[in-house]
Amino acid sequence: MKKLTVTSSPHVKSGATVTGIMLDVLIALLPALIAAVHIFGPRTLLVCAVCIGACLLSEYIAEKIMRKPTTLGDLSAVVTGLLLAFNLPVGIPLWMAAVGSAAAIIVVKQMFGGLGQNFVNPAITGRIILLVSFSQAMTTFAAPRAWVENVNAADVVTTATPLAALSQIDRGGNIAAQLTAGEIPPLSDMFFGYIGGSLGEVCALALLIGGVFLIARRVISPIIPCAFVGTVAVIMLIAGKGDWTFMLYELLSGGLLLGAIFMATDYVTSPVNRLGKLIFGIGCGVITAVIRLFSNLPEGVSYSIMIMNILTPLIEKTTLAKPFGFVKEKKEAA
Repeated sequence: MKKLTVTSSPHVKSGATVTGIMLDVLIALLPALIAAVHIFGPRTLLVCAVCIGACLLSEYIAEKIMRKPTTLGDLSAVVTGLLLAFNLPVGIPLWMAAVGSAAAIIVVKQMFGGLGQNFVNPAITGRIILLVSFSQAMTTFAAPRAWVENVNAADVVTTATPLAALSQIDRGGNIAAQLTAGEIPPLSDMFFGYIGGSLGEVCALALLIGGVFLIARRVISPIIPCAFVGTVAVIMLIAGKGDWTFMLYELLSGGLLLGAIFMATDYVTSPVNRLGKLIFGIGCGVITAVIRLFSNLPEGVSYSIMIMNILTPLIEKTTLAKPFGFVKEKKEAA
């Protein structure tokens, strides 16, 4: 006679490991890294190395002080460092990059218990800390390929990002005049990344390749990226009075694709169920669009992800599926 073995959940097991997932993310980020080196020059690698090294060192020191097992082998600190570097301009002083990396690991991650316990994305928070503390350095962007020939920050040719130019454009979608005047690069340059901006956000093609890889590997679900980008697209299409060109510029500008694909999908700080993911993505899109359209800030991706990270527990509580056969107890009459 066969025995029926009953065990506690989870009943569906996977061979995926933290190290394996982080390795997949690093592989997905490689196209954007290669594009950044081509566009901004070899200093890109130096900024990335400083961020990754500072994250690894910070995690090691914090875990030693807290007498916790060393977790450098899970590659999560490497992913945080690379993502933070992708959110920085190529000309940022290296000590600032190290400070942001240390804050991301020590304050956001380790002080809340380490991997799996942080309530906001460490890389996003590190970027916001640097943006608030060193706004000039964080908003001084190098022109494409300027760093190939000019290594010193004093010699670099700076430029405004297309998103900053878009924030000055009438919301009626008057793009043609700016294109004629040369104030905004053509959409082809926007797609391939020959524009000013942070290291990892400029090349849409590279980011999309990485996103397709992660979805194919089932590392991330397409719900959050599609809901995030789709919501921004709809709102910008309405704001631009039906101008598709205006909408496309908004989608290809700033850190929208980088944030939607690689940071909003963070396992720890995003909902686990499908409805929760949909609400999370739509919320990120709405906040990003509102900040871009009505605030003094040209970009809103980082703030939108952080706000929705904070709301994730509420979203999960609201969208949590009820167990089969569950009956809510009725309150007794007073």
